[in-house]
Parts: sequence; structure tokens; C-alpha cells
Amino acid sequence: MPADPSGKYMKLLDRIHCHVLPRTYVEVGIGTGKSLGLALPGTIAVGIDPEPNIRFAIDKSAQVFSEGSDDFFERHDLRQVLRGNDLDLAFVDGMHLFEYALRDFLHLERFCHAESTILFHDCKPFDAETSARVQVQNRWTGDVWKVLLCLKEYRPDLRIATVDVPPTGLAIVRGLDNSSTVLADQYDEICARYIDMSYSVLDEDKDGKLNLVPDDWNLVRELLPSRPFRADDPARLIEQRARRRRPKEKRDRQPLSTLPRRARRRLAVSPVGPALRAVRHPVSTFKPPPR
Repeated sequence: MPADPSGKYMKLLDRIHCHVLPRTYVEVGIGTGKSLGLALPGTIAVGIDPEPNIRFAIDKSAQVFSEGSDDFFERHDLRQVLRGNDLDLAFVDGMHLFEYALRDFLHLERFCHAESTILFHDCKPFDAETSARVQVQNRWTGDVWKVLLCLKEYRPDLRIATVDVPPTGLAIVRGLDNSSTVLADQYDEICARYIDMSYSVLDEDKDGKLNLVPDDWNLVRELLPSRPFRADDPARLIEQRARRRRPKEKRDRQPLSTLPRRARRRLAVSPVGPALRAVRHPVSTFKPPPR
């Protein structure tokens, strides 16, 4: 049993923030803002998501871009968004498909330095069904795990480890090189090989292929930068973070498509479900007539 387990990836991500004290942080796929809210005061935080639905407290200075990551990197210079700074820490939890996660890595590494860290969620899949390229159930990791195998093959200079933290692991990638063009130069070839790769390649030595390490903080912190990027007191920053306020709940009637997944499921099986499905206009765009 690990001596000091984090127990869940969100707690591990929090520990990483408090240990590294990044000056800059970028998160791809912020969802409700829960993980983006872990960024400590003083960190230049950037969130990228085509449909953010912020329901957790994030720093007032955090910049949220409501667009896909490909569009973001095409339209913006990340270094300018980070106020002229390099990227210290990034967390990739966007579209759960290999090529999307790989492109996110390509984009982010260009703004990294020798001590930067890029994290990937969902790199230890449950099984073939939940790691398929098409989502068939609520629990879905997609084929992000292929990114690790790709990086190990094409970028042996990188240091890669996947922490066995519930529910689906957290990968740590270090030894980044912002001048490398290996992946970009061979992107089409890589996609042709990896997109159709079967989950069965993990049938033998899954832990070894994913570079799995135990969920033990004493081991994990050895994989991270040896010194924080800032001299601030983590305890004081955590206290300041705890005083943030959640965004006010909107009292307007929400479109069905923006409701939490659990609420949509409950509504679908309720007595009004058949009536909603019978409406000619999509519920997400329907506006009630003025009274």
C-alpha cells in the first residue's frame, strides 16, 4: 500500500500545484472549472474549453477562452496570453481522442522550458469499451492512453510516468524541448499508425507500457521539479484560495443541453420526457413567446 496516497486525481493535481507553485498554468478542457480552481493566487491561469460551464470558484484573474484548443492556438500567441512568460505547468483534459491530445501536447510544448511539466488525465483506461473512440457510456476515457505510447516511441528524450491514481490515472511528462519538431514533422504518419491501434496492445504488460507508478506522494514528487517556481508560502496561498467565491447561479431557465448530465438523464425518464422529445424545435434553442 502506498505510504502517502492522494486517493483521487483531483487531490493529486492540487498537491502538484502546491508543490510546484507554477507562475503560469494552462488547462485544456476545463468543464465546470473545478480543476482550474486549484490554481493558486498569483498563478497566471488560462483555461481553454469550447463550452465552459463554470460552477466552481476560480481566481478573478483567470482567463477563460470559450473555444476549442486548435482554434485557440491558431488565434492566440500563448506567450502573450501568459504576459510574456513561458509555461510552467499544463493539464490536458480536453477531447478524449488521441489526435486531439497529441495536438494539445504539440501546441503546449512550444511554450515550455526545461523544467516545465505537462499532465494528461485518463491515461490508464479501464477496458476496451470505455477507451473506444466512440463514447457509448457515461464513463469514457477515450484513447488518450495512446499518446503515452506515441511519445515513448517518437520522443525517447521525454521522461514519462503515469500515476496510478483513481479513477483513470494522471500522466506526468517532463524533459520537454520547445525546439523539437519530431512529432509535428511526422504527425500524419503518427496518426495513421495510432488512431486505429487496438486496445489489445495493452493486454500484455499494460503497466509497463503506460509507465505506471504507485499513487504515493513520496514517489510522485520526485518526478516533479525539485524547487517551486515561486517563493510564496503555500499555506498562505491555500488560505487565500479558500476565500474565493463561487460564481452566482444563473436564475434564467437553462437550455436542456447546458444542464448537468445527471439532470438531463433524470429529466429524460421523467413524465415530461416524452413531451420534450415530441417538441418540433430543439429544446436547446426554443424560446418561450413573450407574455
